[in-house]
Amino acid sequence: MFEDSLKSFLSPIASLLEDESITEIMINGPKDIWVESKGKVKKVNIQFPDEDSLRAAVNNIAQSVGRRVSDEEPRLDARLPNGYRIHAVIPPCARNGTTVAIRKFSKVQMTFKDLVKFGSITPDAAQFLDICMKLGKNVLVSGGTGSGKTTLLGVLCDRIPPGQRVIVIEDSSELSVEYEHVVFFETKAEDDQGKGEVSIQDLVKSSLRLRPDRIIVGEVRGSESLDLVQAMNTGHKGCLGTVHANTADGALIRLEALSQGAGSSLSEKALRQQICSAIDIVIQASRFADGSRRIATIAEVNGFDENGDYNVRPIYQMSRLVKKPDGTLQGQIEPTGLIPSFMDEIIDNGIPFPQGKFKSVA
Repeated sequence: MFEDSLKSFLSPIASLLEDESITEIMINGPKDIWVESKGKVKKVNIQFPDEDSLRAAVNNIAQSVGRRVSDEEPRLDARLPNGYRIHAVIPPCARNGTTVAIRKFSKVQMTFKDLVKFGSITPDAAQFLDICMKLGKNVLVSGGTGSGKTTLLGVLCDRIPPGQRVIVIEDSSELSVEYEHVVFFETKAEDDQGKGEVSIQDLVKSSLRLRPDRIIVGEVRGSESLDLVQAMNTGHKGCLGTVHANTADGALIRLEALSQGAGSSLSEKALRQQICSAIDIVIQASRFADGSRRIATIAEVNGFDENGDYNVRPIYQMSRLVKKPDGTLQGQIEPTGLIPSFMDEIIDNGIPFPQGKFKSVA
């Protein structure tokens, strides 16, 4: 699974790396190791021999990906040869000792059927999102760290109709996209002389000159947000991106804040108008108290309300969750009774999804 040198240095946690039920490994110094499995975080009885061996492992990983970790550069952000994402911070910045998080990504492409089986979404809500992809709606996936945004983005990409050119842009390649005509771009860090950096913003600009039908940005977190918004407003339908936010409304506010940081000459009013016309659907992914990852909200962006705030109308919303004796939460995403503004498009395209499907069950 790994190069032999990495295998040797990471041998103390080899069993954790091989365990497919573990999604993240958190090392808080050589003697304090935790894992996330099935959404729950727990401590494991596994240790590195000492700080030197853990530091050597981090140094070896950095060297293998052309980076270095030192007192001048105490942080490492890299991708292992098998696609796992690693972030490390060394002392003295890390007071517990060398601190590492290894995030694992499944090589198996998830589908809406899988999400329905896991209870993350209902069949009707999944079909509605499938329709949004067919109709080329611009979708923003929102959520916190570990909420399942990247997984959901991959599922949505899988539902893009055939015959299109898709460009995927990521900071570190995480998305699993199986599509006939897809181009993958990944950012590049600067070298030791501070040169050669290629940012997401650079890649978004390049993608616009490469005749894309759809642009997928793995995580919108900087000035590239404005370029993506403008691309959505210039005929590129069905673009996708993720953003860190706790609510569907908050996702647009976050996107606005990121776009303002791009140094554009756009007025605040013009920027907000562009965001409003660019984003059609916001999907809120959440991780709940029982460790489950579910779609909490599917909302449509429909202009501004009477207070001048973004009018984010929930089409589907998580129902009241009830805790069962085994600690799991019972409940599911349900229609709110609001009809999407593009209902006529659904009908005109002959898609068998009657208006009655949106009727509230409450």
